[in-house]
Amino acid sequence: MPFDAHIHLDQYKPAERTVMLDAAFRSGVEGVLSVSMDRASCEENLRLARTYPGRVIPAYGHHPEQPPLEGAALDSLCRWIAERPRHETFAIGEVGLPYFLRKEAEAAGRPFDTAPYMTQFERFVRLAAELDRPLALHAVYEDTDTVMDLLQKYRIRRAHFHWFKGSPQTVERLIDNRYMISVTPEVLYDEETRHLARTYPLDLLMVETDGPWPFEGPFTGKLTEPSMVIDSVREIALLRSLDVDTVRNIAATNTQEFYGFLEQGGRLQE
Repeated sequence: MPFDAHIHLDQYKPAERTVMLDAAFRSGVEGVLSVSMDRASCEENLRLARTYPGRVIPAYGHHPEQPPLEGAALDSLCRWIAERPRHETFAIGEVGLPYFLRKEAEAAGRPFDTAPYMTQFERFVRLAAELDRPLALHAVYEDTDTVMDLLQKYRIRRAHFHWFKGSPQTVERLIDNRYMISVTPEVLYDEETRHLARTYPLDLLMVETDGPWPFEGPFTGKLTEPSMVIDSVREIALLRSLDVDTVRNIAATNTQEFYGFLEQGGRLQE
């Protein structure tokens, strides 16, 4: 059954989140990868992973579309992540580069210093390499190539570019490096996303919601929830002229193996 490969569980109201997750798991969603925004977000995702063992896998990091961590604050978060017990299943994320902040500053004619963001990001990439953990990445358009340069510097094998947007040349480079991407519910109405879902190698493809980010088309006005990945899987199957079960199984296996979800006795457990 499918997984939501990228969601911000801590951004939902607690009562709303409980109902949403219970409904998603009843509908057939096997698990979710919950990414972090900051230190408090990391700690909340750890709590959620313990509340839903095997169903929620946390990713720890500092989202790049906000002021970067520097000095002692960055050291403290990286130390907290590095000190997680080795048996715990987790990823590093959401980390990357501040594309939207940079574009907003450029449009307003303000200077934007990318150096501290690059320093922060390199620290997380190095940490992922040291701990041998997968990376959940925020990198779109031209930032993707800059990110890939750094991944190759540290010989990162497990990299997941969520909500990917980029040129055909960048897509080819992603494929050459065997990097994963995931598509959101936009696959039901956005042509760029539909093209990716139709053409990107199926064994490198996952589905996500990026909730609580809202979507349009048939999802206009609806709360974004993990069960929407079921609709995405059906649409990918239609776009590729494949059986729904085939796409669902491949996408689920991709996510299981990439993020470390384990299937034991018919249930997912850590």
